[in-house]
Amino acid sequence: RPPTPHPSPALHTCQGLASCLPEEGQVNTSGPRLLLTTLHPASSSSTAMDRIFSSLLLSLLLLLQCYGVCGAPPQPKGTLCRTKPTDLVFIIDSSRSVRPHEFEKVKVFMSQVIEGLDVGPNSTRVGVINYASAVKNEFSLKTYQTKAALLQAVRRIEPLSTGTMTGLAIQFAISRAFSDSEGARVRSPNFNKVAIVVTDGRPQDGVQDVSARARAAGIEIFAIGVGRVDMHTLRQIASEPLDDHVDYVESYSVIEKLTHKFQEAFCVVSDLCATGDHDCEQICVSTPGAYKCACKEGFTLNSDGKTCSACSGGLGSALDLVFLIDGSKSVRPENFELVKKFINQIVDSLEVSDKQAQVGLVQYSSSVRQEFPLGQFKNKKDIKAAVKKMSYMEKGTMTGQALKYLIDSSFSIINGARPGVPKVGIVFTDGRSQDYITDAAKKAKDLGFRMFAVGVGNAVEDELREIASEPVAEHYFYTADFRTISKIGKKLQMKICIEEDPCECKSIMKFQTKVEDLISSLQR
Repeated sequence: RPPTPHPSPALHTCQGLASCLPEEGQVNTSGPRLLLTTLHPASSSSTAMDRIFSSLLLSLLLLLQCYGVCGAPPQPKGTLCRTKPTDLVFIIDSSRSVRPHEFEKVKVFMSQVIEGLDVGPNSTRVGVINYASAVKNEFSLKTYQTKAALLQAVRRIEPLSTGTMTGLAIQFAISRAFSDSEGARVRSPNFNKVAIVVTDGRPQDGVQDVSARARAAGIEIFAIGVGRVDMHTLRQIASEPLDDHVDYVESYSVIEKLTHKFQEAFCVVSDLCATGDHDCEQICVSTPGAYKCACKEGFTLNSDGKTCSACSGGLGSALDLVFLIDGSKSVRPENFELVKKFINQIVDSLEVSDKQAQVGLVQYSSSVRQEFPLGQFKNKKDIKAAVKKMSYMEKGTMTGQALKYLIDSSFSIINGARPGVPKVGIVFTDGRSQDYITDAAKKAKDLGFRMFAVGVGNAVEDELREIASEPVAEHYFYTADFRTISKIGKKLQMKICIEEDPCECKSIMKFQTKVEDLISSLQR
């Protein structure tokens, strides 16, 4: 039967890719936290991954629920969440290396995080420390008690444009910003103390000892690094586990991409289906404090109460799938290895044979290179081995040229494509195309190819939407961090299946159960 929302003044509905944004005046139930935000290149634990992608998984679950439970269409259900009372202090680097227009991006980032909070004297309180060679207390935890007043105050902040005394700023947070006199609450399990440090350079003073003192005082520190930031410094600043508390972006122009992570970090979710914390293969139906599993129309729930069996006697599961992978220099070798793991995740879910799924792989940078055509490899083992051997091209980003190759060559009969078999293209990129993509993107869709666009880091979302098939919102995906791309695989696989007859998706549907183990393994 359709899931019934559970009313509560502390719960909020989140839609699509939007973050959990609590309504004004609601009381937080979590404590103060210290967020040290510095932009860093790289790693995130499974907890951070789950937080960052809870909104993506929500979108998937909403879509799946539309298809009903054993044929009965349940009503879409959003994420129900509330934010925990927190003492939150932003520690913002405005040294001379941060240009005025870049500092404006930091202010937008802070504003977007604040938008997702329950702000009030009994819920979340927010303060901002601005630092360069000296430290300026822009406003303390007790200064503003409404979201509107906080947002106005953030807009008024100006950069200091001198040196980079990060250690001094953290010491100020310990001795002043998180003091009783400035509005901080007594340390308690009911409150979090969080600091977010954002920096773009190497500090001119020490940070290791003072950061250790901050953490010992119960302050949870997030470090965000931008551009040429010193990664070792970020790790000295941040709380454990480092994978959860250190983030990196290549420039201030994309720092807003981290907003979802921190909005989710403050969202205490009570809907296990919405967060993906369940074992259901197809549809999760929320119940108070628990969940039940169901199946799409054409499938039946197995005796384990989790997995589903496809109907019998269908038309098979034939699929021609081609990956179009960005191998430009901005991807970097370590991230290119993660992309290969992402490809093999999806390959692992397929039933590969002449009559079922065929896989092709194309890499592009300044030129286009076919790694292997459709049908060259007849089993998953050989495909995965070929993917692992793929060398990194490391040049430009000619996405338009690559799309034209996909149309003219990859899905041609001479390269293994089968007439009458569904054609699916998955385009993976991390930056703006250096050539024109509009004509090729339109032609691919006009020819009936189902196109998915996956963007990471500096990828341009307008280009991803242009590549993606209709409905666009269901065919493009974005994440700020390469470390989290494995989570997109689960949603992407389900999207591939949704518009097909369930009887034709047998080979792909197996991904749902396999991907959970794959993601856990990759995260470890």
